[in-house]
Amino acid sequence: MRDDPKVLLMGEDIGPLGGVFRVTEGLHAEFGDKRVFDTPLAEAGIVGTAIGLAMRGYRPVCEIQFDGFVFPAFNQITTQLARQRTRHEGGVTMPVVIRIPYGGHIGSIEHHQESPEAYFAHTPGLRVVSPSNPHDAYWMLQEAIASDDPVIFFEPKSRYWPKGDVNFEEAGAPLHASRVVRPGADVTVVGHGAMVSVLLQAAEIAAGEGIDMEVIDLRSLSPIDYDPLLRSVTKTGRLVVAQEASGFVSVGSEIAATVTERAFYSLEAPVLRVSGFDTPFPPASVETHFLPSPDRVLEAVDRALAY
Repeated sequence: MRDDPKVLLMGEDIGPLGGVFRVTEGLHAEFGDKRVFDTPLAEAGIVGTAIGLAMRGYRPVCEIQFDGFVFPAFNQITTQLARQRTRHEGGVTMPVVIRIPYGGHIGSIEHHQESPEAYFAHTPGLRVVSPSNPHDAYWMLQEAIASDDPVIFFEPKSRYWPKGDVNFEEAGAPLHASRVVRPGADVTVVGHGAMVSVLLQAAEIAAGEGIDMEVIDLRSLSPIDYDPLLRSVTKTGRLVVAQEASGFVSVGSEIAATVTERAFYSLEAPVLRVSGFDTPFPPASVETHFLPSPDRVLEAVDRALAY
């Protein structure tokens, strides 16, 4: 925001309050209410206004307060925001970032714990990303704001509090690159957002049992960088895909299909998926049964290795 006066922040309670998760805390005081401003509780209006601002040369960054609140804006996102560049044959840019806190693990109520990423990854014209750690959150958000395409920026709510190192000199990987975060030789496991920490926990447990898991952080859901996955599967012969979202017609489904198509002769077992169940997100009291745990990941790893 210091480098580009055209970057604006807008959303519900993001101004003096700093957002419900305090992500924008202090920015209103520094940049004022012309560049960091609260909006009405009207998500369609937030995104519609951002589209107009982008057409006038601004780079708006919208916050959708909770994942389940994005659906009133779904029409604006999928029928307007995603289509403008194609509609104008590239003559109009859409540098809009929509930040969405998403996922479980915070014991919240209905409409406050969802994983709607597949809806947006399915929509041509949108870039969809999700960081899993502070370093990626810092750099990926900057790259998203610099993009001339609209970016849906999914922020895993359960990762707001854990601390981590940030290299302020170098990003380390482009916005849409997947990355191996733990090398291994026996089985490949891949996930995004909060699921990456679950996979790393599972890998630690598996190491104690003599199983060497290679963990890949997807980072980008559209487009997906398949090269690290395919290299890994060629090496291990096995793949487990994990996600908090329900499994039917999901990002995990797409990865399973694509890897099967492109690395069929390297696979020693079917690609297996671990996901939330195909039900609406449950009440907080039973969310731990819905969300994939290290034990559920390890059960899938055992099945893959049994082939």
